[in-house]
Amino acid sequence: MASPLHEQVRAGLRGLGFDEVRFAALPDADVGAGLGAWLDAGHHADMAWMERTREKRADPTQVLPGARSIILLGVNYWMPDVARASAAGAGAGASASPELRDDIRAEAGARATRGAAAETARAVPTDLSAGLGRTAADGTPRWARYALHADYHDTIRTGLVEAGRLLERLAGIGSEDYRYYVDTGPVLERGWAARSGLGFTGKNAMLISRTHGNWLFLASILTRLALPADPPIRRRPPPPSPAEAGAHAGLLCGKCTRCLDACPTQAFPSPGVVDSRRCVSYHTIENKGIIPRALRRGIGDRVYGCDTCLEVCPWNRFAQEGRRMLLSVRHDLRELTLAELLALTPERFAAVFRGTAVKRLKLSGLLRNSCIVAGNSGDPAHLPALQSLAQHPLAVVRAHAVWAVFRLGGGAALAAARAAETDPLVLAEYAAEESREEAD
Repeated sequence: MASPLHEQVRAGLRGLGFDEVRFAALPDADVGAGLGAWLDAGHHADMAWMERTREKRADPTQVLPGARSIILLGVNYWMPDVARASAAGAGAGASASPELRDDIRAEAGARATRGAAAETARAVPTDLSAGLGRTAADGTPRWARYALHADYHDTIRTGLVEAGRLLERLAGIGSEDYRYYVDTGPVLERGWAARSGLGFTGKNAMLISRTHGNWLFLASILTRLALPADPPIRRRPPPPSPAEAGAHAGLLCGKCTRCLDACPTQAFPSPGVVDSRRCVSYHTIENKGIIPRALRRGIGDRVYGCDTCLEVCPWNRFAQEGRRMLLSVRHDLRELTLAELLALTPERFAAVFRGTAVKRLKLSGLLRNSCIVAGNSGDPAHLPALQSLAQHPLAVVRAHAVWAVFRLGGGAALAAARAAETDPLVLAEYAAEESREEAD
């Protein structure tokens, strides 16, 4: 007897390299109910496209008229060889609460019951401080884990193209009957993933999987097919104010606040709510201009993105290396030293970062971020490169180089550059540093 259509679709998509495949029914007004409050509070910073697509994000049927289902796809990008203990973060956050420990024990027991004891044995160590990535002591800056791949938008898209052909073949639909995205369209993929039971929304506002922890790329397919919906992980009474941002966060978090406490820039005004204006990932990736001075020390050695609120999560103990059928790892990127980044030329940047997510940051953004990391390093060996960057053609690079030079005690060497400077943003950096030195 042939399997039902939705199970044929599920099996076919897994065969294409998607590690998780779940279905949700459209529409569902509860998904994204807190989006409006989040936007109204300005938590999206200058990401104006989120405001422009507010209505579409709240209702996928405006993206694909007649859509009846959404297929949620997860691709595991955990790389255990990247996991390194960080002494600085070993005690970050509160201990996992009894409720959370009970949920984790229950999951471990369920795995053993399903015959997955060997799988659990290969999982991440129970030391929850492990995996915090490289530190400045290594001589290499930290990158968000996802950046250590060829651009996932491109590689996962190849799987989505094949997924569309699979739907056409199995269901007899046309290309006009579906639309797919991988973190690029007006679709609230995390919310829909939680609705479909692929995971739950953590207090860090991320989609947390009981199988993969925090380490899933998400993609989605809107379709006019009516596919049976998968249930969410656990049903609970609706929150008192479902339209509030973060109202559905923390389903399996118990009283744990590790992610909230570990954030280096206090970017969580409340559980499940990220204020992009304070978020390291936003500022080192999306922000194309000046990074606020008050946040620079918190960036530490993070040159692109930030995984801190993901890394400290106890649910990562189940994470394992994925099949990577739709991913291509770039091991070379994490070996780049800070000195190499500070010396990047346009030609070198293009050669190294071609085909990666980092390319969208552009050379100016990466030099800006590298200046901040250098300023936080305490290593005066970076002063010659920074003093050179203080005369860079782009003001955004000069401004952050000036900050870094002063932080490393080399401000006196910038007298000539200071006299020649005309850009108000850079002059503001000089003025602020000079005032700070006078106050000291």
